[in-house]
Amino acid sequence: MDEDSKPLLGSVRAGEYYTDSLDPKQRRPFHVEPRNIVEDSSAQERVSAEAAVLSSRVHYYSRLTGSSDRLLAPPDHVIPSLEDIYVYSPLGTAFKVQGGDSTAKNPSIVTIFAIWNTMMGTSILSIPWGIKQAGFTLGIIIIVLMGLLTLYCCYRVLKSTKSIPYMDTSDWEFPDVCKYYFGAFGKWSSLIFSLVSLVGAMVVYWVLMSNFLFNTGKFIYNYVHNVSSSDIFGTNGTDRVICPYPDVDPDWNSSSLLNDVSGNSTGLVFDLWWSKTNTIPFYLIALLLPLLNFRSASFFARFTFLGTISVIYLIFLVTYKAFRLGFHLEFHWFDSSNQIFVPEFRPLFVQLSGVLTLAFFIHNCVITLMKSNRHQENNVRDLSLAYLLVGLTYLYVGVLIFAAFPSPPLSKKCIEPNFLDNFPSSDVLVFVARTFLLFQMTTVYPLLGYLVRVQLMGQLFGDHYPGFLHVFLLNVLVVGAGVVTARFYPNIGSIIRYSGAICGLALVFVLPSLIHMVSLRRRGELRWPSALFHGLLILLGGANLLGQFVM
Repeated sequence: MDEDSKPLLGSVRAGEYYTDSLDPKQRRPFHVEPRNIVEDSSAQERVSAEAAVLSSRVHYYSRLTGSSDRLLAPPDHVIPSLEDIYVYSPLGTAFKVQGGDSTAKNPSIVTIFAIWNTMMGTSILSIPWGIKQAGFTLGIIIIVLMGLLTLYCCYRVLKSTKSIPYMDTSDWEFPDVCKYYFGAFGKWSSLIFSLVSLVGAMVVYWVLMSNFLFNTGKFIYNYVHNVSSSDIFGTNGTDRVICPYPDVDPDWNSSSLLNDVSGNSTGLVFDLWWSKTNTIPFYLIALLLPLLNFRSASFFARFTFLGTISVIYLIFLVTYKAFRLGFHLEFHWFDSSNQIFVPEFRPLFVQLSGVLTLAFFIHNCVITLMKSNRHQENNVRDLSLAYLLVGLTYLYVGVLIFAAFPSPPLSKKCIEPNFLDNFPSSDVLVFVARTFLLFQMTTVYPLLGYLVRVQLMGQLFGDHYPGFLHVFLLNVLVVGAGVVTARFYPNIGSIIRYSGAICGLALVFVLPSLIHMVSLRRRGELRWPSALFHGLLILLGGANLLGQFVM
């Protein structure tokens, strides 16, 4: 074998790029474009003309200097950044050496719980209310079915990058796939619906933070002033569960009526300045608006572990309350005149499906999360296990709260969109849960704002921080939406189901199904059963959205 036909071993260490060839003492830099690296020996992808030119250029630099003289080493702009170890053959193929960056990968168990932690959000607080709206049996069925449907659509998103031939899609995200298939329309539609989900989450956070701050302040005030709380609406004894407004229509939110009447009446001045809807949403502006203007959100990312702690504590709280309260279920399939009637099926089930669309929503970031999985061949298995864990968590919390809600003496219709509202502000365990969630949301809210800014400003101006004025105006609009909603419509159940159905229509049902069908059609593999099934998925997404406004 002559010198020019010897394979070159390339390595990347501390920003230096070298190839070992010819004289062992001489190390020459070399680079291969990522799209020219193949995974196995069976593939024969040829090095492009650009890579060949780059090869000649770096070989030229290497001949200008000896191994001990670094003065004429290739400058940084000549050798692009590449963090891979590879073997390059002058015959025209570059073979990627597996395991070079395995230390940066996560095992399957870490990937599964990362997805679980990412998916667990504010929707968990509304699952018991959603079961009430759908009926006990139908609610459980819908949770299982929506989990399976959203898992399949998420699987289609995960596989979407693999269906694109002749291109390196290793660093692509789902909006890039949408742009490839549908052009600017696909790119902007995925961006807009992704922003809907983020802004909807920020609005829900503002409503919940107002709620938690109000009840936390109420607890502290009552404790400091030795005020003994009593429920004026109804209780079940030692472990008190309140029905904020038992005579209200079950489809109308009564959370706003809790601000001055739940628990006991405190001082008139305190009630005037500490109101859940009239004052607290405005107090939060002073705390959160400055945090949104930070150029970087890295500081707040350090507190994301609080989400896991909050969910674990909620599971403990639900378990403890169910143990103390016991189960209260009495089914009457045809007689609804009984005071403790528990309906099996209700026509408002579509409200639960809207909540679950957002509760199972991870489609816009699943590709990123799965890239860190050490064993890529297990991505589908790990994603399925993560969805199973999420579904079991929702079922556990929703079924236990619904079953343990004391009926009699109260009615299941009293279950609130935020089930913590069914416990008085004087409950110590619930006070701890509200405090945990308040602090967690205070740190996550700037992260959501940062994501909104990066996606929107990056597309409009090509810069994540085009200027303080641009960022400030965007943040004022987002905060204003939260304040107005918390003031006039603090129903997180409805906010979640509307935003979930809107963003889910595009990112969960329509775009993944269309991309899969277009990909099959281009390869000549589209058959009518697949077209029918994915067409039904699209219709289901549209019906889910339409149902939120009808029911």
